[in-house]
Amino acid sequence: MLNSGDMAWILASSALVLLMTPGLAFFYGGLVRNKNVITTLYQVFAVVLIVSVQWVIFGYSLAFGPDVHHVIGDLQWAFFNHVGGAPDPNYAPTIPNELYGTFQMMFAIITPALIVGGLAERVKFSSFLLFITLWATFIYDPLAHWVWGVGGWLHNMGILDFAGGTVVHISSGISGLICAMYLGKRAEHGSPSIKAHNVPMVLLGVALLWFGWFGFNAGSAAAANELSVSAFLVTNTATAAAALAWMLVERLMTGHATLVGASAGAVTGLVAITPACGYVNVEGALIIGALGGVICYFSSTLLKGHFGYDDALDAFGGHGIGGTWGAIATGLFATVSVNSGGANGLFYGNPHQAVVQLIGVAATWAFSAIGTFILLKVVDLLMGLRVTEEEEKIGLDIVLHNENAYPETLTWDVAASVLGSLKRPSVAPELRVEATASAHETTL
Repeated sequence: MLNSGDMAWILASSALVLLMTPGLAFFYGGLVRNKNVITTLYQVFAVVLIVSVQWVIFGYSLAFGPDVHHVIGDLQWAFFNHVGGAPDPNYAPTIPNELYGTFQMMFAIITPALIVGGLAERVKFSSFLLFITLWATFIYDPLAHWVWGVGGWLHNMGILDFAGGTVVHISSGISGLICAMYLGKRAEHGSPSIKAHNVPMVLLGVALLWFGWFGFNAGSAAAANELSVSAFLVTNTATAAAALAWMLVERLMTGHATLVGASAGAVTGLVAITPACGYVNVEGALIIGALGGVICYFSSTLLKGHFGYDDALDAFGGHGIGGTWGAIATGLFATVSVNSGGANGLFYGNPHQAVVQLIGVAATWAFSAIGTFILLKVVDLLMGLRVTEEEEKIGLDIVLHNENAYPETLTWDVAASVLGSLKRPSVAPELRVEATASAHETTL
């Protein structure tokens, strides 16, 4: 039976989750260099546009539609046909299926947007658009069906993933790593110039993410009930614990506690608690958050430094590793005292759940890695993926979009000094300055 309170909460939660993607744009935009701000913001925003259309045409049907061999949904729900205003008891018995599909759309939007962190500052925009369309269709939709779709093989196995540790964070984080490895390091990787250019923008992005994440996690109860309240509470608890843990470790390792570090730590806490938020109590949330902050700090610093991959904005270190820890931790700390519809974890007498979680993690890692590599190869063969070294050094905002976030920072002297050290750019033969600093124009 439809419940107006539940409908109001899930409508609000849908809006909160959508807000997370612009929040992610600000977070990533502040972390890149000022010559790539527009490109980074635009990539994230473009995902909103692409997936919003893809999801209503066939994405929802593939992810949640009637099961086909436990791996994908069929196309009976394409264009939201046969979805309508009646509830589906398999997914949300008190809200319209159409609303549930809208809520899930917001998850489908932010997941591929997270991959931007792994490929930032070096990808052609047109190639990025094709890659994201393919990734949403061939990676996200099947994974969502495996874990959340009725009949999905991991769903049948009993995996616990309340709001997307495997489906959202592991998939995007592993895919970000594969993108970083496939593309190779940025042209100026390792130079002092590669650092967060706008720390206030980073904090603004984290604030929007944290705010929206309450809809992400608490809204996944699909009702305004006690479980939603519990998920809300443990989400906030784990996030703060992770940020504090990151701050402490950063201070011990470097002698400084930075705002960028605390912001990154908060995000890792949000990521780690996501799969567990509907199954763990406050004690579990504190442990998951604190250990998540420590683990992700070392993943984003020592691990990345040891292997040398250029995961520009730590999509893998934050989301891949954080999501992996959160999914495993769910199998440790889950308790039916929080959610009678879930299961106990290892520390509550059920070691089998830990095994199921490990199977889900391994399957998500393998599928995301192999599938992403194949899609990158296809797009690279069709269109090429990476911009030239000259374009990277000039900055993608000017080269690809003829826009500049900070016009006063791009002077003729700066552009000439870059161009003077290189051969004549093949795709940007003219860079001329008009009467004002904001009137730079690239002829492509």
